[in-house]
Amino acid sequence: MGFDTTGMALADRRIPSGGDWLSPAELAALTPAVVAERMKALQPRIAAAAPEAERQRRPVDEIWSAIRASGYFYQYVPKVFGGLEVTTDQFIDATLPIAEACPSTAWAASFCAEHNWFLSHFPRETQAAIFGGDFPYIVAPVVGTPLGKAERAPGGYRISGRWKWGTGVMHADWIMGNVLLAGEDGPPRVLTTLFPAGDAAVIDTWHVSGMIGTGSNDIAVADLFIPEDRAVPMDLIASGRGPGSRGYDNPIYDMPMLPFLALTAAMSAIGAARLALGAFRARLEGHVRLGAETRQSDKPASQIRLGRADVMIATAEQIIRQAGRDNVASGALEPRDQIPERLRTRAQIAYGVTLCRDAARVLAEAAGAGSIMLDQPFQRAVRDLDVMASHAVFDIDAALELRGRNLVGLPPNSTMI
Repeated sequence: MGFDTTGMALADRRIPSGGDWLSPAELAALTPAVVAERMKALQPRIAAAAPEAERQRRPVDEIWSAIRASGYFYQYVPKVFGGLEVTTDQFIDATLPIAEACPSTAWAASFCAEHNWFLSHFPRETQAAIFGGDFPYIVAPVVGTPLGKAERAPGGYRISGRWKWGTGVMHADWIMGNVLLAGEDGPPRVLTTLFPAGDAAVIDTWHVSGMIGTGSNDIAVADLFIPEDRAVPMDLIASGRGPGSRGYDNPIYDMPMLPFLALTAAMSAIGAARLALGAFRARLEGHVRLGAETRQSDKPASQIRLGRADVMIATAEQIIRQAGRDNVASGALEPRDQIPERLRTRAQIAYGVTLCRDAARVLAEAAGAGSIMLDQPFQRAVRDLDVMASHAVFDIDAALELRGRNLVGLPPNSTMI
């Protein structure tokens, strides 16, 4: 079952060496409000580094270190291990300042923060060994496309695979990979496995038109042994029912996974749309179209577009925030009863992201030729939104079809629930 990486271009990773965790005193003083304020303070530096992130095709090391130092990655670590257990609104509050400055950096950082929630679903002994050991939080991509393969082995599994879309891998210390386990009693089952980043090959494939600074390269492993307690059935995590999350009092650990993933990704879309709005507004002040005699800011047509986009983005944010709260509430339901709510919240978040993308397009039609220059943040925000909206969880047709099928009593025709 080996996977040959011979001759493949491997990406230059920057695996954290550790030692930069918050001290016990710093962690004791950390609150969600403090994290959000630190992100607002860091925003100008993130914005200034955004072009460099795009040139390097990964988050800038200096900025990533500053985000680590802020306490941002402790947000979904359980309190018993020193984490914050933030609400979804607090997560949004801490992430939007990053996203407004550099959507790519926010995308990578928010996913890595969220993936500590994934680890909370692994067995408690695994959490204790990692959260309570050398990693007070982890920086880890979760990858599942295409599925890897797993075989039973004494004490665990042997896995192989090559996954795409490895967001966060350029600064990862751990990796979570989804694999298909077949050949046992019953149908095949998807497992989420956990392994050190140093055990994987990271392949330089991230050559894209938008979200360039995420560094979401391919990840490959070959015949890698995974201990039993570093694998959890994916369907349990999907319904917020992983074995390690049972017993946590906070309802965030019961919420369904896919809408939470969608919310995490949607935060960068809100930020990118706000970035486009701000850049468009600033451009109006001094922009006089060829052949015109007045500034664009004095023209009713431009004012209408600005107002429309602003309302679209604000509406999208409210939709996404409410969907996050609703998703937490649906965690109290039995997995079967969650399905209608999971389909509704996923569709609402996808609709919110569509509003963000369309708001940027409304502005782009009137931004003028100068806005497409590569030193303009406006064009980067528009490209980023186009790429974000192509994510599978934001496929608006698929999301609305699933919701419509549910409303007429038909079962889901997709596993993306």
